Order: sequence, then structure tokens, then C-alpha cells
Amino acid sequence: MTRSLNEAEMSALENVTIGMNAVKTVTVTSETTVGHFVPNMPQVYATPMMILHMEMASGSAIASHLPEGFVSVGMAVKVRHLAATPVGRTVRAISRVIQIDAKSVVFAVEAWDGDRKIGDRTHRRGIVNVAEFERRSGVKQLCMSLD
Repeated sequence: MTRSLNEAEMSALENVTIGMNAVKTVTVTSETTVGHFVPNMPQVYATPMMILHMEMASGSAIASHLPEGFVSVGMAVKVRHLAATPVGRTVRAISRVIQIDAKSVVFAVEAWDGDRKIGDRTHRRGIVNVAEFERRSGVKQLCMSLD
């Protein structure tokens, strides 16, 4: 059993290639601002929300290329938030595969407000066998919405 699981894990990334990419587009609302989460802070796009949208774009870039029963989960984020974005603006989070390791994928991520870059750097996602994850962690259902 262990041998086939390792083989399955190793082949989980066989259809993922350098350059795969995706974009997540969102409109900044008051609910996605730092002021929504922290009293007396400005109503501008919150860094954790930018990171979430970068992660969502990254997951979307490879989700359809993983075998049934496998998903990707965030492992590491190295991001700079370069500029404030007010409510009402449209943000594009862009992700592109730049490195594939045995059990994880590294993405170059950027966020844009129009033609102005507001964030960049890298994000790593691990590849997880859902059944094995559920067995180890006791979690009964692992799901990820890419919307």
C-alpha cells in the first residue's frame, strides 16, 4: 500500500508544467479592506485578502491537471504589498508555475490594480492526497472553492 501511495504522489504532478497560469479578478469591497478587520485602519485592500486571491489563482492554475483525489494546499507565501488599493477598484491576482518539486509547486504571483503592480513575489503549494489527508488529520471533507 505504501509503495503505490508514493507512486501516486510522485505521479500527481506529471501533468503540471512550468508556465501554467491563472488569474483571479476581484473588486475591492469594504469587506476586503484592512479597515473591515482592524478598527481605525483605512478602507484599502487588505494584505491577507491579496494573499488569499494570489493563492486562489495559484490553485486554479493547476487544479484541473491534478489526478482525481488530489488537491493543492498553501504551504508558504513570500509576498510584498506595494501599494494601497481603494474600495471599488478591480484587482487582478496573477499566478504562474515557475518550479515543480517532488510534492509541491512554486508560483510567481503578482497583483495589479489597472496597470499598477500592487503586490508580487512567490507562493508554494503542496500536493495532497485527500483520502490520506483525511485519514491522518481526522478531517472528514477537504474542499477548495476556486471561485
